[in-house]
Amino acid sequence: MATKIYTKTGDRGYTALVGGEKILKSDLQIDAYGSVDELNAHTGMLRDLVQFDEDLVAFLKKIQNQLFVVGANLAISTNKEIKMALPKLSDEHILALENEIDRLTLELEPLKNFTIPGGHVAISQAHICRVVCRRAERLVVAFNNLHDNLFDIYLRYLNRLSDYFYTLTRFLSKQLKAEESIWEH
Repeated sequence: MATKIYTKTGDRGYTALVGGEKILKSDLQIDAYGSVDELNAHTGMLRDLVQFDEDLVAFLKKIQNQLFVVGANLAISTNKEIKMALPKLSDEHILALENEIDRLTLELEPLKNFTIPGGHVAISQAHICRVVCRRAERLVVAFNNLHDNLFDIYLRYLNRLSDYFYTLTRFLSKQLKAEESIWEH
């Protein structure tokens, strides 16, 4: 018989961290890795919308795998020692984001104004990824500050990732020949 997906332990508002510790689903830690999970789902939608660019699809899939690493590490119990070895991110992952941002930027006009989300569903989805990433980043900042900066690498990764998604919105505007909507103040 297959393992059941439901455990019923969440019925009272608790969930288990990696390591077995049970905490409330309203805990900051759950918010942090839950937002990373949400970002991963939105990134999957974006990947589905940009099937016209194989390189972009491949890069977004790498990001999704890295977001699983971020989420898994944020889901570790900070009060218990765990025996499981989880994959980690490194500065190389951040450098790969920076290199991709630089590559995309080479094809863009210099940024002179803020842009308004829209123009094509793929562009709008990239903006959604950007703002969900920023929210996840803010939650990781708060969680990280409670735990002696234990999660700095993930904070830096999310910060760079949101920059990537913004750059991607501009790149997609050019690729899709969609006019960038400029904020008029």
